[in-house]
Parts: sequence; C-alpha cells; structure tokens
Amino acid sequence: MIPQIHIADYSYTLPDERIAKYPLPRRDASKLLVFERSVISETAFTRLPELLPKETLLVFNNTKVIRARIMFRRNSGAAIEVFCLEPCAPDSYMLSLAAKAECSWVCTVGNLKRWKEESLLLPFTHNGSRYTLSAKKLSVANGVAVVRFSWDNPNLTFAEVLEISGVLPIPPYLHRATENADYERYQTVYSKREGSVAAPTAGLHFTPSVLNDLKNKGISTAEVTLHVGAGTFKPVKTTTIEEHEMHAEHFEVTLETLTQLRQHLGKIVAVGTTSARCLESIYFIGFNLLKKNEFQTNISQWAPYGSEDKIELSTIVDNLISYLRANEINAISASTQILIAPPYRFRMIRGMVTNFHQPQSTLLLLVAAMTGTRWREIYRYALEHDFRFLSYGDSSLILQ
Repeated sequence: MIPQIHIADYSYTLPDERIAKYPLPRRDASKLLVFERSVISETAFTRLPELLPKETLLVFNNTKVIRARIMFRRNSGAAIEVFCLEPCAPDSYMLSLAAKAECSWVCTVGNLKRWKEESLLLPFTHNGSRYTLSAKKLSVANGVAVVRFSWDNPNLTFAEVLEISGVLPIPPYLHRATENADYERYQTVYSKREGSVAAPTAGLHFTPSVLNDLKNKGISTAEVTLHVGAGTFKPVKTTTIEEHEMHAEHFEVTLETLTQLRQHLGKIVAVGTTSARCLESIYFIGFNLLKKNEFQTNISQWAPYGSEDKIELSTIVDNLISYLRANEINAISASTQILIAPPYRFRMIRGMVTNFHQPQSTLLLLVAAMTGTRWREIYRYALEHDFRFLSYGDSSLILQ
C-alpha cells in the first residue's frame, strides 16, 4: 500500500545560519550524532570506526561529480546556463563521457526562452590551442531540453571538455557561486566513477586517515555507484507524498560487491542516502528475479509497497548471484526511483551514515523510515547542540 503521508508532518524550522555554507578546514573534523538503540549521543566523526559493530560492512558510493554547469552567452550577450542532467546519446554515462566530437544530454536550461534556434558557442583553451564547444537545442519537453554538444578537437572526450569548460555544481541552498575550494571539497576522497551532478555528501567527511582506521578496526568496506541527479534537491511540492514523482538515478553494483553483501547480511551500513537507495533497490531486483523470474532493471518508486514478501534475504541474494554468474554478467546496471518513507521496512541495510537534511524532503523521509518518529528528537538535538546542517554540515550514525 502506498504510504499516506502529508509532507507537512515532516517539517522543522531550519535557520539559515545553521546551514553550513562552507566545509570545515578538515574533512573529518565534523561532529557525529549517534542514534543507537533509541539513545542519542554525540562525538567526533573520527571515532566512527570504533562505534561501528564488529563485522560491519560499510558501503560507499564511489560516484564522482562532473562539472555539469556550462555557461554560454548568445551573440546578444544574454547568459544561457546549460546544466547536464543525464546522457541520452549515447545513453550510458561511461560511453557519453568518453565520447569524442559529439554527444547529447538531457539538460535544464537557465534563460531557456532567450535561446532561439542558433547554436551556442563557448571558446576554450587546451594545451595552448583554442577550440570551441557548441550546443544545439534539439527538443524541449516538460521543462528540460535535449542538447547536442559538439567540439572541434576530436582527441578530447566530453569528460575532458567539461573539465576544461564546465563549472562544478554546488547545492542551490548554499546561495553562493562555486569557489576554487569546492572543486576538491565537494568530492569524496574515494570518488572514481564520473556521472553525478551532486555529491554523495555523507562521504565528504571521510579522509585517508579514517579509512585506514576502519581497516585497522577490522571494518570491511565495499563500493557501489549511484550517479546522483539534480532531483536530489527537488523539493516535495505536493501535499501528500503519493502525488510526488521521485527522480530516477542510474546505479551499478558489481558481482564482487554483491558477494561481499552476501557475506555480511544483517551487518550492512550504508554511507549516505544514495548508497542506501542503491542497496535497497538491489533487493527488489533480486526479489523480482526469484518471484517473477524477471530481471528488472528499473525499480519504480512504489516497488516496496506491494504485497509483503516472505522470502529469506539470503535466498534472494544467492539467486541473484547465481543468475549473474550463469549469464556471465559482471555487474547489475539499473535505474531506481525508489522512495523510502515510513512505514518502509529496510531489507539490505541495518544502519546509515548521513548528514542532516532539508525539511519536507525525501531524504528526511528516508531518515524517518529508519528512526520512526524519533527523527524529530534527533533533529531537535542537532539544532540545540550546534550541529551544522546540509551538504557541508555535520554527520550522524543511525543504527537500527
């Protein structure tokens, strides 16, 4: 049954001064709120390795933020901002970012009405030579445009062109322009797979030192990839959550990671809401494969709220691993719109490291799904004890 939730019930007052506009000088200098067995406490983030239960598998999202904002100007001088959301030709992130000469993306466009039929041109320099990036509007529907990009250096990939010509997108609620420091600090230290337009911000607190401490404490780690879309900042504007359309995001989980998950069932902790959504989506891919004999790679937002399943988690994961091996598939590549909200029952994860999220957001609903009504006490505690909020803010560890 679809949750009957009024989004107004998931609101709280967030003063602007509590939003962290900039990161701390050190990534791991943030505070850590701990919610375990319904008890709230606080400590330093550097103590995370010793707070995790033994035999925990900590799962990171290794996506990397691309410089997705491209600032063009028409001949008239009008500024046109093109924000790359997702690739469409080719439709693979890896292939599109590796494309040479041209590719097409679904984009939002600032000042769209001022962009007529002409191509937009942006000169750029590479190795001392001048080149031009061109953008052609192919179609517009539902507020987004399909834009074909082309450039006159066939040796450069689109990823390289973006690195030269694009701007790293930081969250709109920071109310400031991207600064030089953001190019380093708005990436996790373990980012690898290019494709996100927003950082998996729970991971911003980790440093090589903390990662080394995890290893020394015997905490296993694994990686998934979920490319975070701009929809992560999309506010819920409907009265009830039933009316809200969840954004879709592409993710990938390798057979190696799936095998690690199987070995740690009941002891999996996700780093961030993106890793959580990815891992829970894997469950429903496995469930559909076992129950319906269908390998579905598009998980709808209401997939968790159908008939109650009675199958052991280990059976579902074992069957999924067997299917991949039998079909010589090295990784699950899929998309998910999964919306995790009360009274969701978590299947794959038993805990989460996450930041403090905006009022009336789907991210806050996910936290509420794990903590129940206690989310209000957690956020009240954080506000009363000087925790910093949102992307560059402090962190929390939630253990069921």
